[in-house]
Amino acid sequence: MRVFVTGATGWVGAAVVKELIDAGHQVLGLARSEDSARMLVEAGARVHEGALDDLHSLRAGASECDGVIHTAFKSDFSQFQKNADLDRRVIEAIGDVLAGSNRPFVTTSGTLMIAMATPGRLGTEQDTPDASIPRVPSELATLSLASRGVRASVMRLPPSVHGDGDRGFVPRLIDIARQTGVSGFIGDGSNRWPAVHRADAARAFRLALENGQAGARYHAVDDDGIPVRELAEIIGRRLGVPAASIDPDKIQAHFGFLAMFIGLDAPVSSMQTREQLGWTPVERGLLADLAQGRYFDGTKSKFTSG
Repeated sequence: MRVFVTGATGWVGAAVVKELIDAGHQVLGLARSEDSARMLVEAGARVHEGALDDLHSLRAGASECDGVIHTAFKSDFSQFQKNADLDRRVIEAIGDVLAGSNRPFVTTSGTLMIAMATPGRLGTEQDTPDASIPRVPSELATLSLASRGVRASVMRLPPSVHGDGDRGFVPRLIDIARQTGVSGFIGDGSNRWPAVHRADAARAFRLALENGQAGARYHAVDDDGIPVRELAEIIGRRLGVPAASIDPDKIQAHFGFLAMFIGLDAPVSSMQTREQLGWTPVERGLLADLAQGRYFDGTKSKFTSG
């Protein structure tokens, strides 16, 4: 299958490209720079020049292929709503190209939205958060394509997609602990974060492309929910700083943009995904990954807050 991949050189997208090529698919990857184009060529993919906000280039890429995986999302959280609106427009533009073809289209969302809508309980693939929550409109735009002859599905990712080279949420917690001298959590730290290894997530995307059902939501989740206090304690031990609950009036100053997420109790199930796609995570879990020590080599998080 010829597959158009957005975000093809990103943290998740690059793993998806490798997974697809290893499985015998041909990949056309979106690239907005010479460096990105070179990475794609080295990975064995073809290059499609364009950008996420160039809808014409996205339509052209989708028209060349038998299926699309959309992993790109701008990660500047100071403009999260703006970026979520762009994400919806991207999905609608690609969907217009695929309409009536029954071609697969897998988009990306997040499991934290479920915690915002149904805090404190195990979320499932059937949960539909309120459309006022950013990125939910992108999910709804994806699922609506099923009625237009597109085999469209949503892959929800947990807040931690981990592995060697991770520069996401957990490295940000490590950065904060280094900077402040405290590995923090909120309250008693019993609230839970789900996680998945990057390679397992990539395989879930491939399986959804190959076998996913139109209008389905999937969860690429291995660890259903790890108490944030456990993460903080491991980080504290590795850095030689205390793990402690942060005073409520200091949470924003301590965590920065992560303050809006760090206190969420966000456990989610992936049972339906495993059953429907035949997906079984095989890589090490997040706690085992942290135990490898590579997360503490000084690598900085790439996330920005403005």
